[in-house]
Amino acid sequence: MDEAAGPWVDSHCHLFLIDEDPADVLDGAVAAGVRWVLCPGTDLATSLESRRIAGDHPDRVLWSAGLHPHEAERWGDEGARISALAPDAAAIGECGLDYYRDLAPRDVQRAVFRDHVNLARDHDKPIIVHTRDSFSDVYDILATAGLGEKVVLHCWSGGPRWTKRFLEIGATFSFAGPITYTTGDTVRAAAALVPPDRVLVETDSPYLAPEPHRGEDNRPALVARNGDALAALWDTDVATVAEKTTDNAARVFGGPA
Repeated sequence: MDEAAGPWVDSHCHLFLIDEDPADVLDGAVAAGVRWVLCPGTDLATSLESRRIAGDHPDRVLWSAGLHPHEAERWGDEGARISALAPDAAAIGECGLDYYRDLAPRDVQRAVFRDHVNLARDHDKPIIVHTRDSFSDVYDILATAGLGEKVVLHCWSGGPRWTKRFLEIGATFSFAGPITYTTGDTVRAAAALVPPDRVLVETDSPYLAPEPHRGEDNRPALVARNGDALAALWDTDVATVAEKTTDNAARVFGGPA
C-alpha cells in the first residue's frame, strides 16, 4: 500500500497525549496524505488544550470538548465550563459509557452521558461516543435523541447485532487499529455491514497502533493502515476508501478553516 495515498482524515487522535510537538506530528501526518485531524478532549483541561492546538493549526485540526466516562464524577466541577466550550467546538465528546473498567459509577456515567447528548442536540453538534461493554445502555440513551449521523461511534468494536441496531438510528461508525489485528474478526464483520457513507477512520493516537506497528505509539500518519483494511473488506481500492471517509468526515464535522 502507498501510505501517502489520500487524502485522509483522522477523526480521533489525542494530540495532547503524544510525546512530540503537535506541529511535528501534523507534518508527519500531512506527508502521509492526511488532510486534517480531529482532536477530542477528555476533560476540561484537555478540551482546552485541544482548542489551543487547533488554534495553532487551524488548517489541520478540529477540536471537541467533553468528559470521558472514566472521569464522569468530575462533571459537577467541570461540566459548566465544558458546556461553555460547546458553541465553538466542532463536536461534543469524547463521552459515553465504559463498563469494562468501571472507573465511575454506572448511574453517574449514564447521567453525564445524557447531559452530553442534550448538549450536542442543543448546539446541533456531532457527539463522539465511547462505548465499551455498554452497548445496550448507550443504545437506549441515543435511540430517542434524534442525532442521526451526528452520533459518531468512536473506535467501534460492536459485533454485527449491535452494528445493525445502531445503523437503524443513523449512526456513523469510526474504525481504529483493531480492524487490522488478527484478533479483529468481530470488528471486521461489523465493518463489512456498514455502508461506506457511514464510515470514518481514526487512530485514537497514541493508542491502538495498527498492524504492523502494534505495540508502538500510534500517530495520525498511520490512519491509512485502517483504510487499507476497509479496502480489503469492501473489495475496492484504497483511494476510494480515502475519498469516501474524508467526504464523510467533512459532512459530519465540517472542516478546518
